[in-house]
Amino acid sequence: MHLPVVNLRPSIEATRSEWQAQLDAMFARGQFILGEGLATFERDYAASLRAKFAVGVANGTDAISLCLRAERVTGETITTALTAPFTGIAITSAGAKIKFADVDPETLSVDADDLGNRITKRTAALVPVHLYGQPCRIDRIAKLGKLVIQDACQAHGAQFHGQPLTKFSNYVTYSFYPTKNLGALGDGGAIVTNRASVNQRLRLLRDGGRKGGQVSFEPGINSRLDEMQCCYLSAFLPHLSDWNDHRRRIAALYDEALADCPGVRLLKRHACSVSHLYVVRAKRRDKLRSYLAQYGIGTGIHYPVPLHLHPAFASAGQKKGSLPHAEQACREIVSLPLWPYLPDSGALEVAERIRSFYAGGGG
Repeated sequence: MHLPVVNLRPSIEATRSEWQAQLDAMFARGQFILGEGLATFERDYAASLRAKFAVGVANGTDAISLCLRAERVTGETITTALTAPFTGIAITSAGAKIKFADVDPETLSVDADDLGNRITKRTAALVPVHLYGQPCRIDRIAKLGKLVIQDACQAHGAQFHGQPLTKFSNYVTYSFYPTKNLGALGDGGAIVTNRASVNQRLRLLRDGGRKGGQVSFEPGINSRLDEMQCCYLSAFLPHLSDWNDHRRRIAALYDEALADCPGVRLLKRHACSVSHLYVVRAKRRDKLRSYLAQYGIGTGIHYPVPLHLHPAFASAGQKKGSLPHAEQACREIVSLPLWPYLPDSGALEVAERIRSFYAGGGG
């Protein structure tokens, strides 16, 4: 059995007639930037998240950066050490000073207590990440008294205890990278908000600071979600809820099949998770990955190095040993196959091979 860590083809094939119709309509209109397709998708995506506005941008990195630019943040901005480097790049590219907090070892989401303890008078903003599709303790973070920009780039469709993420801050950012729960077939991103003034300002900044003409009224950037990606996103969006349900079901199968497996530590998940990735902590991780690969089972590591140890973020001044939970997690985590349409038998095969490895089959 060949089981890559992610497989986009089933979702693409299942929606072929829908995205083909969207593409045909786009070519008939003949507008490929800031057109009707974007406006329709923005409206529908906002509604799906129980929000008032969505602003389509070029990618998830720009989404975070534009929020910081909108608030003119140049001071210290704290995020988690365990996330994709693009979260950090978004902060530094906006001109802010980056700093990192440790993670909760049970969930690997940012530790709200550690985050709060790192706030100083210099702290201007917080960028909590809803890692692996599971919302962090955004209720507690929202009460820390700082500007909060949520990185929900892995959490499309997620809520927190039944409440939309926009309840907890004015900025919620998303990526539509192809492997996301809602992915384009290229780059894309969005910012979701309930504030009309925020919506208007972000639209200005994403289009070079212009107001529909050729005059730039303030320094913006060129970051627009193009019409072609909106064709795919609009075709995929009606399926997001079902796809998320499938992800949750596969994650539950893994939980049951790997319960009490020697060498494997499961992450704590709750009902709010949309299971973007299924990640476990594993002893002898690299040998486990090699063993699984022999049977055609793909795995990933999200992420191998905590951000405070990336040379790009050395300015944070946080050395090895300063964020022990994130550092230990990066030595153990492994992502298992998970995607819409992954058959139950596939997940059970993965779990069986993992059990075999720790029972001695892996040497």
